[in-house]
Amino acid sequence: MITRFAPAPTGWLHLGHVLNAEYVWGAGAEVMLRIEDHDRERCRPEFEAGILQDLDWLGYRADFPLVRQSERDAIYHEAVAALASQSLVYGCDCSRKDIEGRGARREAGVTSELRYAGRCRDRGLALMDGVGWRVRIDSGLEVFVDQRLGAQAQDPSEQCGDVLIRDRLGNWTYQFVASVDDFRQGIDLVIRGEDLLASTGRQIRIARLLGRRDPATFLHHPLLMKSPAQKLSKSDGDTGIRELRARGWTREQVKAAARSACR
Repeated sequence: MITRFAPAPTGWLHLGHVLNAEYVWGAGAEVMLRIEDHDRERCRPEFEAGILQDLDWLGYRADFPLVRQSERDAIYHEAVAALASQSLVYGCDCSRKDIEGRGARREAGVTSELRYAGRCRDRGLALMDGVGWRVRIDSGLEVFVDQRLGAQAQDPSEQCGDVLIRDRLGNWTYQFVASVDDFRQGIDLVIRGEDLLASTGRQIRIARLLGRRDPATFLHHPLLMKSPAQKLSKSDGDTGIRELRARGWTREQVKAAARSACR
């Protein structure tokens, strides 16, 4: 099997990433290292360099050459063309404020998310810069078995509505590029935090619309939490790997801390 470790270079590596890496490299699969730098406003080359340095120090080695989403723009456009040939993609000029005014919040695990009600579906807006691009998501359940959490059933149409795949600034969205890349790169085991469980059904749906017959296997692991209601984030400097290294921690101590913190 092939799995992936896919950090976004929007900050430094922290203990939450190490927990994910422990699950990924402990799964017995081949590992692809994928830099998810699709957000051009927030990603920084210095963060990528720091992430790669910390992964090397921790001893995590990928089995394939490094890939960056910022270098896969043509592949994403090909995927859009495949969806457009099925009349599944449309332009959307709704702002977040518009969506908040027209949509409804749906429960998605411990948080709620905004559902897009489809205002622009039939307005005929062209796919161009300055408007968002959405893929039509019709009603229907996506049923899968999470390797840790068991049987799941999600209706993406009810959860989130039509999925934004490219924003008005020209950035590809996580939901789209993760779906495309996991399909195109042959990822058949997706290991990630349980905060992304709600994304699974829509990513299975998008991949199916692109031609993937057999979805990946999913495992959603526990999160490292700063408080009962707040997960660890990249802003938590006291858990950053760079900071822990500077304080004299060994790689074994870092990995042990990541593993023990979610028990």
